Parts: sequence; C-alpha cells; structure tokens
Amino acid sequence: MAAPETNRLAVAAGRNREQIRYRCVGIGIGPANLSLASLLHGRPDISNLFLEREPEFGWHDGQLFHGATLQVSLLKDLVTLADPTNEFSFLAYLHDQGRIYHFANAQFDAIPRQEYRNYLEWASRRNKNLLFGERVRSVEFDGLFRIRTDHRMFTAENIAVGIGQRAWLPACTTGKLGETQFHVSDFLTTAGDLSGKRVAVVGGGQSGAEAVLDLISRVERPVANVTWLSRRPNYLPLDDSPFTNDFYMPCHSDYFAGLDPATRAEFNRRQVLSSDGISMSTLRQLYQQFYLHRFVYGHEGLVSLYPNREVVDVAGRPGEWELTCRHNAHAGTLERVRADVVVWATGYRPARMDFLTPLEGRLERENDEYRIDRSFAVRWDGPRDRNIFLQNATRQQRGLADPNLSLLAWRCRRIIDRLREVDSDDQLPSFLEWSAQRPDDGQERT
Repeated sequence: MAAPETNRLAVAAGRNREQIRYRCVGIGIGPANLSLASLLHGRPDISNLFLEREPEFGWHDGQLFHGATLQVSLLKDLVTLADPTNEFSFLAYLHDQGRIYHFANAQFDAIPRQEYRNYLEWASRRNKNLLFGERVRSVEFDGLFRIRTDHRMFTAENIAVGIGQRAWLPACTTGKLGETQFHVSDFLTTAGDLSGKRVAVVGGGQSGAEAVLDLISRVERPVANVTWLSRRPNYLPLDDSPFTNDFYMPCHSDYFAGLDPATRAEFNRRQVLSSDGISMSTLRQLYQQFYLHRFVYGHEGLVSLYPNREVVDVAGRPGEWELTCRHNAHAGTLERVRADVVVWATGYRPARMDFLTPLEGRLERENDEYRIDRSFAVRWDGPRDRNIFLQNATRQQRGLADPNLSLLAWRCRRIIDRLREVDSDDQLPSFLEWSAQRPDDGQERT
C-alpha cells in the first residue's frame, strides 16, 4: 500500500479516538513499545493506544543483510519471558504462519534477522491499538497528558516513550553524506552498484562485520577492494557465555541501577562485548572468505584489515574520499585510506525527544539521560499516578541490557505493574550474588 493511502487510513482511524481518555498512550512503535502493546492487548482495564510517525512498520530495513541472524535467544521475543502464554509470541507467529514444524526442522543456530523483522510486523498488524502516520509534535500536561500530533490531540493518564535509537556519525562526516558516504543503517537503500569500487567500512561491531561480509560475497559484480577499520584492538567476538548472559537478567538490571554512576560507566565500558561483539558464526564466515579470496581465488588485494585505528578526519569529494586514521598503539602516527565509498558502522544513540520540551523543566536529569525509577518512569514533579515511562533510552542507568532485546518483556511487565498498582513475582535470581554481603547477614561461610 502506498504511503499516502496509509496516512489517509491512519487519519480516518484516529478520528474516533480523539475523545477517549486513555490509561496509556505509547509514542513510537519499535520492539520496545510493540512489546508493551502486545502485553496490553486484550486488557480492558488498561485502555491504550500507540502512535508511530512512519506510515508503516519497519525495523532496520536498510541493513537486513542476506544471512544475518539475531544475537539473542528466540525466547527473548516481545512477550514470552513475561507471559509465555501470550498470543504475540514468536512461536505463535510461526504457528499462525503454518510453518512451525519447518522452523523446528531447519535447526537454525539463531533466528534469521529478516524472520524476526517479519514477526514484529506480524505483531503490529494484529494489534488494532497501533496507529501509523502519527508524528507526535508535543506533549503537555494539565493533570492529563495532551499528546499533539500532526493531525489531532490525544489524552492520556500515562505515556510510554519508545522511539528507539538513531544512527550516530562522527563530526567529520558533517556535510559529506550522500550516495557515496552513509551510515550502515542505509546500506541496502543507498549503496547501489558498487562493482569496481574501493569501499571503506568504519566500525568493528556486528553491523560492520555484516557489511564487510556482504561486500566480499558479491560474485557477479565484485567490488575492487574493502578496507575494514576499527577502533578496537582486533575484530572481537560477542561474549555470549552463560555467566556473562547473567548481565541480561532482571536481577542484574536492578543491581546495576543501584551502583554509583562512575561504577556503572566503567562496567559498560568493560563489558561492551557482551552486547556489541561480533557473532562467532559471522567471524568464522569472514575468516573463511578471506582465506578463499586470498589463497584459492587469487583475489589477494580484495580485503585490507586495519584494527586499532581511529578515523579522525574525512576529506575529498563524493566518490573520492580520503580518511585520516590515528593508530591507537603508535602515538602521533597518522595513516590515510582512499576510498570511493565510505560505510559508517558507528552505532546508534537514543533518538531526540523534542516533543517533551514543554515538560523539560519538570523532568529530572542524570547527565544526558532522564532519571528514571525502578518502574522505568521518569522522575518529575507531577503526580505519582501520572507517569512518563521511558524505554530503550537509559543505558547509563540500566546498563547494556537497556537497548538490548533481552529484557523487553520484563521491562514492559514492570511498566504494566505500575499501571495496575501491583507487584508481580519475579523469576528466581541469578546463581551469582551481585550485591556485597555484610558480616551480620546471618549466613555462615567457610
């Protein structure tokens, strides 16, 4: 369906909802708020509506590389870890599509990312409380939240902000982006025909690795050369070991929130590979391809690998770029890389929430984040039963798990508990004792 028609239907669908006083209105429909919407679906006690500025659902559509897989368990879907019987689970999706046996027989080591994206879209289509083509312009408060969009105003007792992450680019790219220099999130829509081109990929995480793998796998129209630059000392694997995964349990999220800011920041720095490393399967494919190209196919100059480099400047003009790099192990050493196309796989940062500007003076801050409580509600001077829940935007306070898919359902359940004014029972805590034990805690140790 064309976007203008989608917008027209969205406008029509919203007309009958303007007079409703909702218990909760969500702003943004990515995995975070889609999880909340799915867990709230069919609950008459919590009227809800979710708004999205885009005309239709999308999730990393510009970088769904062929063969890319998810880095988390299929159990970490929208709902299962909070409500295993929920009709919006990944298994329910497979069953609804008639292919649950085929999926089981396929024995995937990890969910294909395109499949997960299709699952999310399936969940969005089944929920009538989602409105697309509704860009939120401002949120005001007069005892109730007034959410103004391009088309109308909605009223809510609580709001849940889940607008996701935006592509992050270094300052040296300002004014230089286009068809030959772009963020990896736009790769599939912008890259076009790269045959015979020299391509530089900047970033040593999973996205950068997938871009490199895609580029060197082009057989019919191969690139001339791929240069892969990373600030990290090597192309490092995701730490997906069992005890490390305890960092992505609810009990650790709560423990982390109680630490002082400096300790939290150091933890995020040291453990970043538990969320931002490269999957072992991807590393294995890359190394095998490097081997084949160099020793079997005779493409010796196809790949250039430059770890431990920081790109400090980019100069030139479209199609003729020169990147200046600083070697982190050799102080004062600068290197230059020439490329026809530059792909920035430099990660994401929380998207701006300008629509909260009317409330800015009433909301507490912790550095560059809004300060939240244990229910993921922003601390502010408003009534306790009027909440601004914040999803996927408090990594400094909640750790590496906050922007990760692992705790989606649990976080949303805690938000729902606040709306219902109850406390659900948590699952059993980690095997690991995170908190310091005092001598008078009554436990004998040998």
